[in-house]
Amino acid sequence: MVDSENNQGKSGVGPIAMPSLADLQHWTGVFGEAQQMLMEHAAEAMGKAGIDMPIPADFRSAMFGDPAKVAEHQTRLMTESIDLLTGMATGNAALAAAADKDRRFNAEQWRQTPIFDLIRQAYLLLCDHWMRGVDALEGLDPRQREQLKFATRTVIEAMAPSNFPLTNPVVLERIVETRGENLLRGMEHMLADLGRGQLTHTNAEAFEVGRNIAATPGKVVHETPLYQLIHYTPTTPDVLATPLLIFPPWINRFYILDLNPRNSFIRWAVEQGISVFVVSWKSADASMADVTMDDYVLGGQIDAIDTVRSLLKVDQVHTIGYCVAGTALAMALAYLTATGEAGKVASATFFTAQVDFSEAGELNLLAGDEQIELISATGRESGVIDGRIMAATFNLLRGRDLIWNYVINNYLLGEDYSEFDLLYWNSDTTNLPAKWHRAYLEELYRDNLMVVPNRLAIGGVPIDLTRIETPAYVQAGREDHIAPAASVWKLTRQLSGPVRFVLAGSGHIAGVVNPPAANKYQYWTNPDPVETLDQFIAGAGEIKGSWWPDWLRWIEARSGGKVPAKGMRVPGRGKAKAIEDAPGRYVRMR
Repeated sequence: MVDSENNQGKSGVGPIAMPSLADLQHWTGVFGEAQQMLMEHAAEAMGKAGIDMPIPADFRSAMFGDPAKVAEHQTRLMTESIDLLTGMATGNAALAAAADKDRRFNAEQWRQTPIFDLIRQAYLLLCDHWMRGVDALEGLDPRQREQLKFATRTVIEAMAPSNFPLTNPVVLERIVETRGENLLRGMEHMLADLGRGQLTHTNAEAFEVGRNIAATPGKVVHETPLYQLIHYTPTTPDVLATPLLIFPPWINRFYILDLNPRNSFIRWAVEQGISVFVVSWKSADASMADVTMDDYVLGGQIDAIDTVRSLLKVDQVHTIGYCVAGTALAMALAYLTATGEAGKVASATFFTAQVDFSEAGELNLLAGDEQIELISATGRESGVIDGRIMAATFNLLRGRDLIWNYVINNYLLGEDYSEFDLLYWNSDTTNLPAKWHRAYLEELYRDNLMVVPNRLAIGGVPIDLTRIETPAYVQAGREDHIAPAASVWKLTRQLSGPVRFVLAGSGHIAGVVNPPAANKYQYWTNPDPVETLDQFIAGAGEIKGSWWPDWLRWIEARSGGKVPAKGMRVPGRGKAKAIEDAPGRYVRMR
């Protein structure tokens, strides 16, 4: 590796002289033309993606209804472009600082040569003007404006100079160092990804389900065409009398909660003396083409609740629902309440789960009629949505980190893939029933029907979330972009029973998977009754570290003491014999 601190000005590209006045005029014109090209490209791309917006072909004129504003916008761009170029000669610290804060351009090579310093700052200047132009665009409703911002940001990230070898000095330096071998290695990586139809994030050969991830000891004790039920082996002499049943989302593999021994929530819960059961959903195939939310709630969650109650001969179970499984859990609780069986569930914990989708974040932008139709079309023949499509969608929400970062490192620089269990899980996709997925997008994300009492039904029974009195623990991630904290908070306004809300540091995954031993992040609680998330935050107390111990204290208070960890509390020794060792077959199915 080259020590950049000892090679200032010695990169393979060499120093380049400052631009002349003629150069300033030339590049100012280039900036304006580039802006026009990018805007027109974005409009064309959105049309191909099915985003129906009134974006005229003459994007510059459409930016503002008033021609004076057009002139003002272009004048500002011209002025700031000239300021940028003259600042390169005089050392404009403010302009450089903005570029230095961007992680894509923090390598020293971007500052060693004036032309690359100019390229990165000019790119960020264009990005700023483009986004301001979207804010000023007239005639759009709020949803259209947010869709346009999302599409604009997506194109901007794709056009970053760091993504191209000739405008990335780090890549150029690597080409010189390796005599082009990095590009050959990168080509191998790219061709392999094209063959599998999915971007690689980590070294898949470093992991094996059941060996070094999803390896907490247990047995599969129940199986249906929809799911397998895993019962984990106790490691303490006694366990809580009320068992815990975890419902992970079926859009991902269950072992997000059982990655490795250091960060496994499942292993940690077992070690705290809890009888833990987990549902491992089957990745959808043609036999599941007609599966609907009714199946996941009745044939999945409620069936699993009754199975655990029967196996351990208990009246109640604690439940956890993560993400979409938390949405379904709310439906299950409403169904049990409506049928007079709410007592089957002692408590419900919701990990980053939404029921009111009015503030569901960027995913809401992909739930318009055009987007729903496009996604549904991919599963029309097979009845199944390929999990790689969903993975690409989630990656797109954080394209800079989950797409372009890997394009640069693994395609352009030719780096070997790192070994990261979370990224392995992220790439281990599951297929979804197309019929369920369309209804989910239409009824919840688009129409927000779940919070309308008796508007939706499960098994023919109308559901009303406001009738649920089951004690609930609601966890949200402060930086969550999949289920924003403001959206998760709305769940607390729907339930009628006692609710404890905890706001965790970090996002959709790290905010949940945060073991106490790691001593990372923090969480906030507020004992006072409040109506809004802003009020909660204003009066909340910050506690360093993981929120898991807080949840444990909460659930222990609702568990009715402890019982010996023997007999039916050991997987396979009850009335249902073990089918196979955990993690079972379903988690390995593609």
